[in-house]
Amino acid sequence: MTRVGLTAERLTLAGAELADELGFEHVTPSAVARRFGVQVASLYSHVRNADDLRTRVALLALEEMADRGAAALAGRAGRDALVALGTTYRDYAREHPGRYTAAQMRFDHETALAGAGPRHAAMMRAILRGYQLTEPDQTHAVRLIGSVFHGYITQELGGSFDHSRPGPQQSWERILDALDALLRHWPHEGQK
Repeated sequence: MTRVGLTAERLTLAGAELADELGFEHVTPSAVARRFGVQVASLYSHVRNADDLRTRVALLALEEMADRGAAALAGRAGRDALVALGTTYRDYAREHPGRYTAAQMRFDHETALAGAGPRHAAMMRAILRGYQLTEPDQTHAVRLIGSVFHGYITQELGGSFDHSRPGPQQSWERILDALDALLRHWPHEGQK
């Protein structure tokens, strides 16, 4: 039998490709083993189990999105930065729907800190420098931006906007306009 050169990185990439083709829920050691034409047991010297494999795919997706986001944000501030990062996430989700779903995976505290999650939070905070928000409003705004971006993208990927007009692109643009306006006019504590 020819050796296929299994590594944790190759298995992770195969899992990511599988996620994009069939859905993140279909990423299993047996499905990845079939891709390489090997027995499942051959994978276990590179990944511990199914959870380890899925976690690796999720961390890969977060890293890829962070790299794209950082490139998109370079030299941008305020609304331009907001649009750039949101569009980067949306484009990534369209190109890699399974990986995008994987990136939403919940991690334990240590894994979350070791992955690219903190880079995503830092990018959100970089956007907010253009809006002059201070703590704790910065944290509230980061959560709002993330909720809007990922909520919209998840609904769009799920087909929620397929049967109504206007189209999703027009709604996306209006939502970004509204989010920018909200961030520029963020209410101060105690203001009604």
